[in-house]
Amino acid sequence: MITRENLKQIVMLTYLTDDMLDELIPITELLQYDEKEYVFHQGDKADRYYSILQGMVLLEQRIGSGITISLSSIKRGYSIGWSAMLDGSEENYSTDAICAEPTQLLSFRAKKLKTLFEQNHHLGYIMSQRLLHVVKKRYDVRTEQFIKAIKDHPDLGALF
Repeated sequence: MITRENLKQIVMLTYLTDDMLDELIPITELLQYDEKEYVFHQGDKADRYYSILQGMVLLEQRIGSGITISLSSIKRGYSIGWSAMLDGSEENYSTDAICAEPTQLLSFRAKKLKTLFEQNHHLGYIMSQRLLHVVKKRYDVRTEQFIKAIKDHPDLGALF
């Protein structure tokens, strides 16, 4: 059984009140994955949002035949599957998510989560704001990585 204390271990959910956490409990599922097991694949329908209760998940992107780039390792307390939180008809996951070790995930079905947001606008607002903070942080990191890659490139670095 999922408890309020389980939900409080997730960074994004620490911004919610106990009453809000209690509203999340009935729509939360606990899922278990083995090492090297996929949570979702790039292109799959984004129908769940996940938070890591234990373990670690790698986000990877396939960029060609047999070529995969590891984008990030997401550790305990953080979340994956943000595409499921977007308000659209059908979103897809933009990366693969593979467990780096045995992992426990809290899973929220997108439809149930969006219904809860419609019923409790304050909860939806807080979750949306937290999502924006995470997206901005990840965007900033990726921008820094991109700029460093350009500066370190032997042909392009000479231009700087």
